[in-house]
Amino acid sequence: MAYENIILEKEDNLAILFINRPAALNALNKATLVEIRQAIEDVQSDANISALIITGTGSKAFIAGADIAYMQPLSAPQGREFSDYGEKTLRMIEIMEKPVIAAINGFALGGGCELAMACDIRLAAENALFGQPEVGLGVIPGFGGTQRLPRLIGEGRAKELIYTGDTINAAEAYRLGLVNHIYPAQELMEQAKKLAQKISSKAPLAVGYAKYAIGRGIQVDLDTSMGIESDMFGMCSSTMDQKEGMKAFLEKRKPVFQAK
Repeated sequence: MAYENIILEKEDNLAILFINRPAALNALNKATLVEIRQAIEDVQSDANISALIITGTGSKAFIAGADIAYMQPLSAPQGREFSDYGEKTLRMIEIMEKPVIAAINGFALGGGCELAMACDIRLAAENALFGQPEVGLGVIPGFGGTQRLPRLIGEGRAKELIYTGDTINAAEAYRLGLVNHIYPAQELMEQAKKLAQKISSKAPLAVGYAKYAIGRGIQVDLDTSMGIESDMFGMCSSTMDQKEGMKAFLEKRKPVFQAK
């Protein structure tokens, strides 16, 4: 499929999605969100792909935010629709069965920070900057920022960042738990691919079930979440990969998983 605002590449069992609007610092407009949805559906349906990396083109920005020129003339119903569409698009990333790694290569502001938070794991370049500056523009985060940021770094810290619109550097984002690792910019993609391949070497169905258990379990009480975990553990026990993984362990060899 031909895209105008993104680039989707596939390397062996990995997919890499580049947000590709360098003139706008990769800002998100409706057309870009539409293409992100199409790419997510493509990756999810491709049995040869076991992990996705999302990054931005260029050296300045991962995603600098939602496109302000696009948003400025929106009416209240149009603003509501744009927020809803963005939220649902990012939710597709969050709930897709395959693991998603954000390789944050620069500005991750507003919608960019929100998209990164929808990914499973966040790796940042040393020059990355994070923030939810929306209140300085007369709006609030609209792609899930008010919900995911408190879950990731705690309510008080999230409120401070959202209320002030302050930006933080990669070191502070790491201290707060917003990112998993920081790398020199020139090493970021190499490290993202290395991590993606490490995850991909494990049983794909088990990774997907673990992602589901974590994502659903964090939203409910502990007793309910334990039931979700047991359900997914049971699902694993019905797979050929579970039989192969345990047999390989007993035979002291590396398993050969088939996602079955």
